[in-house]
Amino acid sequence: MRHGKKVNHLGRTDSHRKAMLANMATSLIKHKRISTTLAKAKALRTYVEPLITKSKNDTTHSRRTVFSYLQDKEVVTILFREVAEKVANRPGGYTRIIKLNNRAGDNAEMALIELVDYNEVYGKDVEAKEGKKTTRRGRSKAAAPKAAEAKAETAEEAAPETTTEEAPATEAPKGE
Repeated sequence: MRHGKKVNHLGRTDSHRKAMLANMATSLIKHKRISTTLAKAKALRTYVEPLITKSKNDTTHSRRTVFSYLQDKEVVTILFREVAEKVANRPGGYTRIIKLNNRAGDNAEMALIELVDYNEVYGKDVEAKEGKKTTRRGRSKAAAPKAAEAKAETAEEAAPETTTEEAPATEAPKGE
């Protein structure tokens, strides 16, 4: 039975695992998103989210506590200045894990872990673009009149301006 065994050891010793998670957390805070295996991403989420919560309270004690985990002065500064500002009114859930295709070499499950407030994939820009929805059959009924008007305008611009007297009469084909 696994009672009380929540930590995924990731096949590493305790010191190696802590160093790896600290390095991954540093990279995540610097670059706002990293690609890694799914198991490491899930372990990193439990490691970095409490640090981001601590960064909301900018005191000397919380800075020293976070520094003891990350061991990188620049990253602690970025965390307390930029990231803490963006997540100030978010109650939790600072990271998002997106599953990717399996890795080619060993078929490991890959994932993209990112800070939620620093994304380009989801957000306000995408919501605005979702307004246009078309079907595979063709134009939607609402867009059909607009498209017909646009087509008529381009046809008028392309046609040479002639009067009805100058226009030559078209003859019917002889094969009919």
